[in-house]
Order: sequence, then C-alpha cells, then structure tokens
Amino acid sequence: MRLEGKVALISGGARGIGAAVARRFANEGASTVIGDVLLEEGRLLANEIQQSGGEAVFIPLEVTSESAWSDAVALAIERYGKLDILVNNAGVIKRDRIEDETPDLWDRTMEINAKGVFLGTRAVLPEMKSHGNGSIVNLSSTAGLVAGPNTAVYGASKAAVRLFTKSTAIQNAKLGVRANSVHPGPINAPMMQEIIDVPDMYERHMDRVPMGRLGEPDEVANAILFLASDESSFVTGSELVVDGGVTAQ
Repeated sequence: MRLEGKVALISGGARGIGAAVARRFANEGASTVIGDVLLEEGRLLANEIQQSGGEAVFIPLEVTSESAWSDAVALAIERYGKLDILVNNAGVIKRDRIEDETPDLWDRTMEINAKGVFLGTRAVLPEMKSHGNGSIVNLSSTAGLVAGPNTAVYGASKAAVRLFTKSTAIQNAKLGVRANSVHPGPINAPMMQEIIDVPDMYERHMDRVPMGRLGEPDEVANAILFLASDESSFVTGSELVVDGGVTAQ
C-alpha cells in the first residue's frame, strides 16, 4: 500500500474530488480525517470507509476559521498520533462576467479558495516540521494557469493558490515538508454541474478539451495520491495538470 501508516487531512472531503481522494487514500492504507461543512455527507463517507475496512473520521471544517483548522489538526494527532499529509481541496466557484461580479463574491471566493489554503497550511506546518516529514497538496485549477471565460474571480483565487504553494515549498524544502499544486480541468464533479446541465454550454466546453470528455474525480485523486506518497519524494513546488489536454493548446 502506497500510504501505509500515513495520516491525512482532507478539506472539502465530503464529495466530488475530495471524497474520491478520501476513498483512494483509505484504500492505500492511510488514516484519513475528512473535513467539510457538509455534515451529513461527510459522516456518511467516513462511515462508508470504515465499513469497507478503512480508517476515517469526519470533523466539521469551515476552512476560513483558524480555530476549526486547529481542531482538525488536533483531532488527527489525538486519534492517530501524527499528521503526514494535507490536501487543501475545499473551494467554490461562481461563473460570471467581471462587471456582474460583486465585491462580496470576490471576498467570499478569496476567503475560501485562497485564505483557506493559507490557514490549513499554517495549521499543519508545526506538526509536519516537528517530525521532518510532510506533503501538502493544494487544489488549484487550470483557471489558475490560463484565463477562461467568466472565471476571473475564481481564476485569481486559484492563481494565488499556485504561487502560495511554491512559496510554501521553498520555505520548507530543507525541513522535510513538500508542497505541490494540482490543476484539474473540467471534472465530472459538483462544480461543473451548472455547465453539465446546459447542453449548449457543455458542448462548448467539450470543444476545448482535446480528449473530448470530462475527467473523473478518481483521475484527479490518482494524481493527488502520487504527490502525497513517498513516490514523489523529490517533487516540491511543482504543478501537476489533470485536464485532458486543455492547457496544451
């Protein structure tokens, strides 16, 4: 098993990519703390993993709250004795033209997508540095690499995640803590639902994907697994793109 003996904390872990990561990690031997504001879904997922023979626990986690992050890290250490992996997955998106977006939307998007990553990273670093080992995987997006239609605020937040990840990697490289970002393209997950539900919009999106289909959450989870595992021991500050070829054009 690729994560045997590891302990992971996943934000936004109750559904979509986060849930796929939780299941994948558990299958690879990790003990997983699932954090999310979706209480029912999170508890059901933790129970599902336990019933399948894995080890998981759910904790309510509002990623904009310092105290919530402190509680999640404390739970991991109290229950499993350490914390090896953080996956900063929680995020929100609202697609609109710049002139139709509001300062409140900007603030909310930045609070969850960017500040949440900062607070999570800040919360886990003391524990990871104390035993000289850790992997932080931050979910950015292809929108954090290249501009797309009607995603200016979201893209800005995900570009912030990309650069913050690199700074984290550089500052902690000699302390045994790695940090990398993953950049999904269009994935068959709740964030894409408003596009999937509109045939014309969906077709326009698929025209931009060389592979001609949506990615699946499990395909992103596989990339995250690599960065979380010791297989990527010489990989830090990098960007792993999972987009069906979108950004190759």
